[in-house]
Amino acid sequence: MMKKIIYFLLIALTLSSCEDVVYVELPSDQQRLIVDGLIRVNNSESNTTVTIKTNLTNSFFEEIEPLTVTNIQLSNESGTFIANLAESSKGIYTANISTSLLKEGTVLLTIIYNNEIYEARSSFNASVPIDNLVQGEGTLFNEDETEIIITYTDNPDIDNYYLFDFDFNEYLVSEDTFYKGEQFEFSYFYDTELQSGQSLQISILGVDDIFYNYMNQIIVQSGGNQGPFQTPAGTVRGNIVNTSSIDNYALGFFTISEIYTQTITID
Repeated sequence: MMKKIIYFLLIALTLSSCEDVVYVELPSDQQRLIVDGLIRVNNSESNTTVTIKTNLTNSFFEEIEPLTVTNIQLSNESGTFIANLAESSKGIYTANISTSLLKEGTVLLTIIYNNEIYEARSSFNASVPIDNLVQGEGTLFNEDETEIIITYTDNPDIDNYYLFDFDFNEYLVSEDTFYKGEQFEFSYFYDTELQSGQSLQISILGVDDIFYNYMNQIIVQSGGNQGPFQTPAGTVRGNIVNTSSIDNYALGFFTISEIYTQTITID
């Protein structure tokens, strides 16, 4: 297998990064439902704690507010009930669900809010383990940066799209067009100084092409190095559909992703 070592500035074709992704505020006073529906599935666990967060957009420069909705339910596409999610705190809904149910076929998310029905669908998106995770000595722009080198091996049997979670609400997406079936290595640089002994949890998640494209739009809206709270010029639409009133669409995304995580301690 071929190993490719490339640095962050040289991988724009296959990797894109953003901080604190998921929510996008609207440049208007119209309020919309926001759904944070990224379900992380550890395949080695028999049960998965599913968490769905609901929020409401506010005026342009005001904070996004947690939102209590009427009901959140998961079922499969044939209509078989999986679970109702309970509100554990305002705008945060959870349920403990058999992992096998999240891996079978298409899962339907249904949210009832303000007498309207919102729906989204996702199938299980497989990931691959992290082969190696080490701290490097390189920098890009200043000496305070910290380099983390991550290595993984792509599954050659399917087209793969990945989401990397680098802790601190820092994310990066990649697709395997240029390294299908190969071992791939790249560097990620934290632009803030990390302390010696500090631990980082770094994860790789499988996603589909729709979520991958959604994330790329988030990055464009945020200017590439800003989070989506930085007053984007437009609205990034996810896969949440208002079946009661199509024009009153929601923001956010629902996706089911296999996750592999490793921890590294900063030297």
